[in-house]
Amino acid sequence: MKMVIAVVQDKDSARLSQMLVKKGYRATRLASTGGFLRAGNTTFLVGTTDEKIPDVIDIIQHSCKSRKQMVTPVSPLGNAVDSFMPYPLEVQVGGAAVFVLDVEQFHSF
Repeated sequence: MKMVIAVVQDKDSARLSQMLVKKGYRATRLASTGGFLRAGNTTFLVGTTDEKIPDVIDIIQHSCKSRKQMVTPVSPLGNAVDSFMPYPLEVQVGGAAVFVLDVEQFHSF
């Protein structure tokens, strides 16, 4: 058995959730926040068999698209605040960070 952990941008979470349910996978959704942009994310936990991992990853890949977005950096803490000039930057957001972990035991009560 495996545990798939997928961190996706909030804009992609509804589509991913619908696709997982449509394909018969149950998932737990957790609200999370990204470190770099401090933007809202959703973390999905999906428990499944080893054989179904390629299908789950394919669903995630087709549901979560990367895109470019303009952001203004958050000012740093400390003495350099006066010299900080926040210029908008174009960054790539979206997509998914996916981790696949072995599950030693699973219990349902």
